[in-house]
Amino acid sequence: MIMEQPRTDHPQKEIRAVYDEHTIRVYQAFNNVISAEATGLQRFGSHFSMGRMTWIKPSFLWMMYRCGWATKEGQERVLAIDIKREGFDKAVSSAVISSYREDCGMTREQWQKLVKTSDVRVQWDPEKDINGNNLPYRSIQLGLRGRAVEDYVNDWIVRITDITDRVRELDSLRRSGTDISGMLPGERVYEVR
Repeated sequence: MIMEQPRTDHPQKEIRAVYDEHTIRVYQAFNNVISAEATGLQRFGSHFSMGRMTWIKPSFLWMMYRCGWATKEGQERVLAIDIKREGFDKAVSSAVISSYREDCGMTREQWQKLVKTSDVRVQWDPEKDINGNNLPYRSIQLGLRGRAVEDYVNDWIVRITDITDRVRELDSLRRSGTDISGMLPGERVYEVR
């Protein structure tokens, strides 16, 4: 079997995801209670806090880094959440960067005002390889609060799948030295419409 060589020409920032014509997959990790409720209801239930910011990530490997391949406390279950593309696109289009930078095209005061009023934050974090090492390009994660988290929970979610067993299987193979790169979700470059 011929393995595809990793790209070395990634732009500095690029959204890569599993998606189709209607949905894009994001990942979140939760405790057993929140995850069981979400997969049973196919939406988040009473144990999910609507009052705090929730972060969604389309990068599988970034999520694995964040949750320690489903081993970190409170992140023992990994959910693949397929959401409407128009919801994701709306969130990206309205997002404000989470940390001020001199080159962001506005003054610190303008940024502070936007951060206070925006329901969506964006962070571009270094993408990770299979072992959690930084790659030379960045992947998006979105923080949702207020109206954005209400839309996410009540309108955008199409399907919630608990993928924890698959995550643990991949982690076991990875730790045994098996090359799992061909077993990872098929993420492609995603363009916001």
